[in-house]
Amino acid sequence: MRFAYADPPYLGYAGFYDHPETEIWNDPDTHRRFIASLSEWFPDGWALSMTTTNLQTILPMCPQDVRVAAWVKPFASFKKGVNPAYTWEPVVFRGGRRRTDGSERTVRDWFACNITLRKGLVGAKPPEFCQWVLDLLGYRHDEDEIVDLFPGTGVMGVVSDRSVQIGMFGEAS
Repeated sequence: MRFAYADPPYLGYAGFYDHPETEIWNDPDTHRRFIASLSEWFPDGWALSMTTTNLQTILPMCPQDVRVAAWVKPFASFKKGVNPAYTWEPVVFRGGRRRTDGSERTVRDWFACNITLRKGLVGAKPPEFCQWVLDLLGYRHDEDEIVDLFPGTGVMGVVSDRSVQIGMFGEAS
């Protein structure tokens, strides 16, 4: 099977990234077109990270059969004057391998692990998070492929062993 994982610049947050092409991600229509492309290009399944402040806008753009999972961050960056703190991120996912015989462990639709620190990239995901996303999709290391559309630090490729990294900003690794 062939899956995709996407961690694009979050709607309204493009200014946090040091790349000239991120500004397009501040437009909701960019996200709408991207989600339509995910569904067309990756019928086996895909997962999309976002922030809680985007969920109300982006979820209606998604196909009806998506699910929302939660990455819960026991340790997160706390910002002065922000209360309650932002300590979870939604991961919208669609499709994936069906588990019907009960022989595989059940994957929770939430996962708790700390954020990464000092990885040189805003929003870098920890390896444990990447493995959980793969588990949500039913990824099998010996059979499947995951296309990392925003490879950033490349951690999804390290965790999956069979990742194709296709940078949405023209870079490929």
